[in-house]
Amino acid sequence: MSTILTQAYSSFLCHKRSRTITKASIQLPKKLTTDPSNLPKLPSHGVLSVDQELNPNPKETDAAAVEKLYLIMEAVADRVEMHKNIGEQRNNWNSLLLTSINSITLSAALMAAIAATSVVEHGAHVEVAKFTSSFMYAAVTGMLVVMNKIQPSQLAEEQRNAARLLKQLLAQIQTKIAISNPTQDDVNEAMEEVLAIDRAYPLPLLGVMLDKFPSKVQAAVWWPEKRSNPVKRKDKKNGWNEGLEDEMKEIARVLEKKDKADYLRLDEKFLMLNKVLALSGPLLTGFGAIGSAFLGSSHDSWAVVAGVSCGVVASVVNSIEHGGQVGMVVEMYRSNAGFFGMVEESIELNLKEGDVEKREDGELLEMKLALQLGRSVQELRDLAASSNTSEEEMKEFGSKLF
Repeated sequence: MSTILTQAYSSFLCHKRSRTITKASIQLPKKLTTDPSNLPKLPSHGVLSVDQELNPNPKETDAAAVEKLYLIMEAVADRVEMHKNIGEQRNNWNSLLLTSINSITLSAALMAAIAATSVVEHGAHVEVAKFTSSFMYAAVTGMLVVMNKIQPSQLAEEQRNAARLLKQLLAQIQTKIAISNPTQDDVNEAMEEVLAIDRAYPLPLLGVMLDKFPSKVQAAVWWPEKRSNPVKRKDKKNGWNEGLEDEMKEIARVLEKKDKADYLRLDEKFLMLNKVLALSGPLLTGFGAIGSAFLGSSHDSWAVVAGVSCGVVASVVNSIEHGGQVGMVVEMYRSNAGFFGMVEESIELNLKEGDVEKREDGELLEMKLALQLGRSVQELRDLAASSNTSEEEMKEFGSKLF
């Protein structure tokens, strides 16, 4: 009996051990031999790639155009630094020259007063004082003629405007590369804009410097001739409707009759003031030089007045002109008038294009104008609605920004 039990127990253990081994062998991982190319493919119907989702009309990127735009960006960034550095330099010219000229002018007036006193009391050393005063007056007259001709404060404002516009152009090119597929037309347009800014705000002084005292006031122009965009848009209306066209016409009329006209009027007044001050300074110092030369002569009475008073008045005139940076104000008003001219030209270009699909997107144009004029979109629409009056009754300006 015990032998039978022992054999049964041994048989049970052997059977259990074989089941355990079999179970373990089933859990061992097997090498994947399936060919991925033989796997069934998912249907592509209704599924868009990432590029298709981001760009409804995908097209190949023009690598050459992108490379050229990057080259233009490098040149624009370099120009920004050039205009910035030269603008700071010319602003320093204005401060240093004004300080030096006023110091020399007042010193010449003081020497003229000392010479006049020496003639009355002692009559000694009067020739030295006269010569010193006349020499300083002559030197400062020459310095004033040059300073009034180049108008350092106006030059500095030109460079500041150029740096700002170039930074704006740089951002536009970066955006174009990021969200669209640039072409050779984009390269040509960017080149034209860079060269237009170069012509509007030249860096050299000799030969190409802008006329600081033009006979006729004109708004600044720093953009090339605009052309319509032949690229088809997202739909047939392209964000335009009859109401938006009427709104754009009214905005353009307000900018032309109010904003641009007002800045040109102010620019003309400050230009006339600058002309008077620029002529008065050298004339006064010139009279001071003549008066100092005649001290101690038979014309001593008026010579003292000319030698002393003209120098003091000349210092005041120079401080108003260059300390007040009248030339900078002239350039600022000229640039502001140019800005409104650019906005007006952009509106008219879109309205002249009969095919709305070739215009800028109407909604985007409306938003851009609102931002440029410091208004919300609704305020822009209210302005267009309220400006539908005669020019004499038109009271509100288009821009709230400046």
